[in-house]
Amino acid sequence: MQTEQINFLPILIQLAIVVAFVAGIIFISGKLGPKRNSINKNRNFECGIESIGNARIPFSVKYFLVAILFVLFDIEVIFLYPWAINFKELGIEGMIKMVIFMLLLLVGFFYIIKKKALEWE
Repeated sequence: MQTEQINFLPILIQLAIVVAFVAGIIFISGKLGPKRNSINKNRNFECGIESIGNARIPFSVKYFLVAILFVLFDIEVIFLYPWAINFKELGIEGMIKMVIFMLLLLVGFFYIIKKKALEWE
């Protein structure tokens, strides 16, 4: 199966539109947005309660580890959708590749369980 570079032109156009839109919104919000500064607005918290102590309280590494693992396994599930849609066309070769992919996922999952990365204490 050969692909020509012209087939990627719609993707590049869409990417350029998205980048231009984001840059335009950032530029417009910085130039045209309201600029009303006050003592209360420039404080760390505007909830009416005076802040006590340092705002930079360290978080547990477990919190970030669980968040990263959630994103990792969530993205890996996305790879199952094209396989499920084209299951019959891929045949036995696609089945073997997906079994290898799922075994790698299971090895990673058992490694995470062995390292007790999901235990919250």
